[in-house]
Amino acid sequence: MSNDSDASAKKAGGGADEIRDQLPADLDVTGFVGPYQFPDNSRRRIPAVLYLAIAAMCAFAWFATRNADTALVNDGFLYAAILLAAFALYGLSASWRMTVNERDALVRATQAVGFAVGHASAQQVWRGLRSRPTWRVFCYSAQEPPHQRGLVLVDAIDGRIVECLVEDNPDRNK
Repeated sequence: MSNDSDASAKKAGGGADEIRDQLPADLDVTGFVGPYQFPDNSRRRIPAVLYLAIAAMCAFAWFATRNADTALVNDGFLYAAILLAAFALYGLSASWRMTVNERDALVRATQAVGFAVGHASAQQVWRGLRSRPTWRVFCYSAQEPPHQRGLVLVDAIDGRIVECLVEDNPDRNK
C-alpha cells in the first residue's frame, strides 16, 4: 500500500523526482537582455549547399551504376538529383543579405511619408519570385487622434522606397 501512496504523491507534484517540462535556455524569454535581432535571409545558403551536396551524391550514384543491373540505384536517383539541384539553385538565388534593419526602415519610411510619425510598426515581407526581402512599414501621424496614416515598402537590400501610400486616417472621425 505504501508504494501506491508514494506513486500518487509523485503524480500530484509532491515527489522530489518529479519530471517537469522546461524551455531550452535559448528560448527562455525571461533571461533575454537586449534588442531583438532579426534573422538574415542569407541563412538560406546553408540548406541550399546541403541540397547541392546531396544532389551531387545522387547523381554520382546514378552515374556509377547506370549500366549495372541493381535494384538499389535506379533512374529515381537522377530525377532526385535534378530536383534537389534546381531547388538548391533557387535557394542560393533567394538568399539575399539584408543591409537595412527594421530601425533603418522606420527612419526611411518617416522621411518618405512627409509627416511627423507617432506610432509605427515594421514587418518583413518578401517580394517576387526570388523572395527579395522588403520591410512593410505602417505609420500614423503624431497627432492624437492621428490625422494621417502611411504604408511604405522599403527594400531591405538597398534601402530604396519601393512604394509609398499616404492617406487621411478614416478612423479619425469615429
